Amino acid sequence: MTTVPEDVPLDKCPLYDRPIHVYNSACSMFYAPSDMSGIHGICHEYIHSCPKWRNMGPCYDCVYVVTDPHVEGMLGLDAWTIHVPFIHWFDCVGDVPDTDTGMWIVCAHNPENIAIIHIDTIYCTAQLIPIYAAHHINPGSVKPHESYDKYQIFYVNKFADHHAFEIAS
Repeated sequence: MTTVPEDVPLDKCPLYDRPIHVYNSACSMFYAPSDMSGIHGICHEYIHSCPKWRNMGPCYDCVYVVTDPHVEGMLGLDAWTIHVPFIHWFDCVGDVPDTDTGMWIVCAHNPENIAIIHIDTIYCTAQLIPIYAAHHINPGSVKPHESYDKYQIFYVNKFADHHAFEIAS
């Protein structure tokens, strides 16, 4: 029987007295079979979680996190935003993509539920598009770094590039 981490009481967890390293930027290397550039399809991209990006507001990237390595595509991944050192995640709405757009829909998880994850569970960056019609917000009043907080429902953009298309189809 497998124990789920959330089921273990905090006082039963082992004491961890070593340092925790916080990274505001990381390079993700992943294999994309359809991309013949690089060494046999190896690609890389940078993931940022910076409190101040280019002397302006913060930059919090969204990533795919592997939650079930035995399942392919979005059913084995979750979309998460990185607010170093914590991660906020999004839940898939349904078990299939939206029939009108072909894109998965995710909604913001309870903002009080945060996690710290190992950097090795990050697969690559993800792009979320707010579903504007579901919100009564003037899009012009939202700064780029506020979109994940102001909107609650998003499309997972599989059309961002061919890697995203493979992952989120």
